[in-house]
Amino acid sequence: MDMFIKVVRYNYTNFKGRARRNEYWMFVLITTVISLGALVIDGVLFPEQRLISNLYSLAIVVPSIAVGARRLHDTGKSGWWQLLYILVIIGWIPLIIFLAKDSDIGDNEYGASEKYPDTNDSDDDFMLGEEE
Repeated sequence: MDMFIKVVRYNYTNFKGRARRNEYWMFVLITTVISLGALVIDGVLFPEQRLISNLYSLAIVVPSIAVGARRLHDTGKSGWWQLLYILVIIGWIPLIIFLAKDSDIGDNEYGASEKYPDTNDSDDDFMLGEEE
């Protein structure tokens, strides 16, 4: 639940940086559970229309795209790869593979790695003639 709150409250429209697998997939899981709950409530309160689930879907579309872009950044891909969602089934397969892939080791063009923060640090970076 903390990851969902982190995405919705602090990173609602943040398309920069990186999101680890845990952040992305917990957001997807909790969003799915809330959507199913909203559908049940709609079925009970508004049998003819889906008012609550439609409002929830509308409210969550921007953070969904943002966390997806940050997750792709963590694997070294551009957030524009999310356009593969348009290609039904054919586009979903590589996109799911990209989203499930482990984080890039070290820094990449989208920022520092939270999972591997010390990978770029090396004790071998002193110059010749210098002492440690």
